[in-house]
Amino acid sequence: MLKFSHQEHIQSYYAATRHFHFTLPTLTQRKSADVCVIGAGFFGLSAALELAEQGKKVIVLEGARVGFGASGRNGGQAINGFEEDISAYIDAVGFDTANQLWQMSLEALDIIDERITKYAIQCDWQRGYATLALNQRRMEDLVAIEQACREYFNYQSMTLWDKAKLAQNLGSDIYTGALFDPNSGHLHPLNYCLGLAQACLDLGVEIYEHSPAMDLRVGKSKVKVSTDQSSVIAKDVVLATNAYISVLPKTMHRGIASKILPVESFIIATEPLTDAMADSLIRNRMSVCDNNYFLDYYRLSADNRLLFGSDSSPGLDMTTVMRCNMLHVFPQLEDVKIDYGWGGPIDMTLNSNPHFGRIAPNIYFAQGYSGHGVALTGLAGRIVAEAILGNDERLRVFEKLKVPTVHGGKFIKQAALFIGTNYYRFLDKYR
Repeated sequence: MLKFSHQEHIQSYYAATRHFHFTLPTLTQRKSADVCVIGAGFFGLSAALELAEQGKKVIVLEGARVGFGASGRNGGQAINGFEEDISAYIDAVGFDTANQLWQMSLEALDIIDERITKYAIQCDWQRGYATLALNQRRMEDLVAIEQACREYFNYQSMTLWDKAKLAQNLGSDIYTGALFDPNSGHLHPLNYCLGLAQACLDLGVEIYEHSPAMDLRVGKSKVKVSTDQSSVIAKDVVLATNAYISVLPKTMHRGIASKILPVESFIIATEPLTDAMADSLIRNRMSVCDNNYFLDYYRLSADNRLLFGSDSSPGLDMTTVMRCNMLHVFPQLEDVKIDYGWGGPIDMTLNSNPHFGRIAPNIYFAQGYSGHGVALTGLAGRIVAEAILGNDERLRVFEKLKVPTVHGGKFIKQAALFIGTNYYRFLDKYR
């Protein structure tokens, strides 16, 4: 079971460089609200902010600290689209619905821009993102993605780079080429999350930390959410626990925990680099990932550190593993010190489809962002808020997406992760 209740932020580069240091109260008295949100990460705060902007009284319950989970420790990459191939979405839901999903993924990036500007959130938002191919076969995949986005959805922004063009922007020669998107980008996730929280507080949202939800009872017109010390009565409830959904009793999540697998991801941060060294690594300050199944992702921070992450299996000396992965890409960093190393779970679905919906007419959820959560969580918050306010048209689009169930308990999930990890590592090696 993932532990989070009453925890503090883990030690990370993000926690060490956060702008906000507020401590919010624990819920000790019974409260009532229009909407109770369970979880103070990107999605929960996004939904709360959208609802508060429309005059709703919102209470947010957080079992640990604001941004404790993936929202406060992820790679910071905000990416358009979804994890699965475009053709898979067209085959599953038809062209019109697939186009709606694509356009909403672009809106997700605009939401970040809107909120940063509207609420003056200082989070080092930087546009520019490249997906890199390690061989010619994987470069063909990038060519297909660019063609599909351009021909199906009239998205003209992406550019294919050959090895020579890539070398003008990236100081590594292990890649064959890249697909560059100027609209996707990266940010400091914990500062963005805390900025969303401050915006919520300024609009009257009540946020309670160290207040884990323990039970959920549905009445005729209200829902009672009980914490370990008190309770909230609300008309609507939003489950925004993501990778930590399995911590809730099954009576609360009604089985949606079986739709996701928490997958560990790890990041290291180097010591600050000189301007010349930083520019020699990533000259245009874009964020980067390769197109392996178990991919490397990296970017430069505002203070010239290289942040380098990978998906991997827990239980190893992950700082050492990440450093080895980093040196494979940038051997010139052999003498550079690693200042921080941290990790945490992200919520994946078996087919990488996002999982948004309702477990009751007035209980909403969104999860399964599968590596696209920095952007998609903001969109999810807006869509769920729209549904609560009476327009569920866009939520119903996401409810069309099929998400397989992982049958069995914790040990079955662990076995599935083990088998899946080794299978996809095999594919990465020979693809």
